[in-house]
Amino acid sequence: MSNYIDSLNWRYATKKFDPSKKIAKADLETLLEAVRLSASSYGLQPYQILVITDPEIREKLKPVSWGQSQITDASHLIVFANNTVVDENLMDGYIKNVSNTRGIPQEELQGYGDFMKSKLLDLTEEQRLSWTSRQVYLALGNLLSAAALLKIDTCPMEGFEAEKYNEILGLKEKGLNAAVVATIGYRSEEDTTQHYKKVRRSKEELFTHI
Repeated sequence: MSNYIDSLNWRYATKKFDPSKKIAKADLETLLEAVRLSASSYGLQPYQILVITDPEIREKLKPVSWGQSQITDASHLIVFANNTVVDENLMDGYIKNVSNTRGIPQEELQGYGDFMKSKLLDLTEEQRLSWTSRQVYLALGNLLSAAALLKIDTCPMEGFEAEKYNEILGLKEKGLNAAVVATIGYRSEEDTTQHYKKVRRSKEELFTHI
């Protein structure tokens, strides 16, 4: 556990990546598996993850990302896109997956499926978008922690124009919306922010034991 805490102290939001350093395929697969195994409400995972390496697409995304160099210089750009549609198909697909994975007849899972539908289908469109967008942050957190353990640098980013991302990546027609992005790779020696002390609230300020 001390290694985990040390890794969290090591990580920071990398401002300048070394474009010459690329993440090894095995390490990338580990990071993506950590994202895949993330918790989500009801286990539904109402999102898609885009792993972008195409330099032309990343050049198009850079101007609508406040011109931030991480978009093009990092080894990989990860876009977390939440579902804009939450319907019976999403829940029925999950129930089918549970049935196939655990060898349980679908009719035995109908009660759980109906429960999910009773909670989610009555939400307003705004509430559904809010709910699905929150789910991606659970996956983002797993990515950041797993990367830190592998000594791979990351920068979670909300500084971008979501509508432009949706347009460039063709997300809207797929029922998706760019919620948050993360750049992953290796820090440049020129990134002075790596030497800053980590600033967090003290345990006494942050935690309340009841």
